[in-house]
Amino acid sequence: MSKVTPYNTSDSKKEQVAEMFDNIAFRYDLLNGILSFGTHKGWRRKCVEKLKALQPKQILDVATGTGDFAITCAKLNPEKIIGIDISEGMMKFGRKKIKKLNLDKLIELQLGDAETVDFPDNSFDAIVVGFGVRNFENLEKGLTNLNRVLKPGGKIVILEFSYPRDFPVKQLYNFYFTYWTPFIGKIFSKDTRAYSYLQESVKAFPNNENFVAVLTKCGFKSASFQTLSMGVAAIYEASK
Repeated sequence: MSKVTPYNTSDSKKEQVAEMFDNIAFRYDLLNGILSFGTHKGWRRKCVEKLKALQPKQILDVATGTGDFAITCAKLNPEKIIGIDISEGMMKFGRKKIKKLNLDKLIELQLGDAETVDFPDNSFDAIVVGFGVRNFENLEKGLTNLNRVLKPGGKIVILEFSYPRDFPVKQLYNFYFTYWTPFIGKIFSKDTRAYSYLQESVKAFPNNENFVAVLTKCGFKSASFQTLSMGVAAIYEASK
């Protein structure tokens, strides 16, 4: 897998990604809304809808960031949601949001990552990952570990940016990511590399059929994907 990193330093990808999100945490939610025109909220709702029939009681939100996916999952009425992330800066803002919504007894945010998280085998009924798998240090190791902590019959749902293939969406998307995203990112966060990295990591990610193959290789069953917004993003789902 490609090792595209935010800052191209000698630090590990995990360290660079953590630094990047710490740097942009104070503007992350605002920028998310601006750059996606608010569509990311609808995408998350579609993901949660795929878990409704499962009625999960224990949910793990990987790369939880400021907790938006975990908060959306609260609509499933689970007993517990645990969110993990490598950026304390992001989770600091997430905890404030969760407390304001009176969800702090339901949702707990912890420092951690997919590759090394050590929950017992078969701990969770459902796992969600929102825009986080691109940032795994070791994609297959992370997914294999998530498969381990998922209960038999449980489901993983992953929301990730994709790369459109068809004209003219591909060309418009490329222009948007190459010029507009770094420009807006620089204005609001003062970290140009963070938003250049976004485009580079999306291009390097093995999306659509290729990522379904990776999920299958890592032990998941019935892996599939659904494209969103003309190929701008995709929802991947698989079971154990």
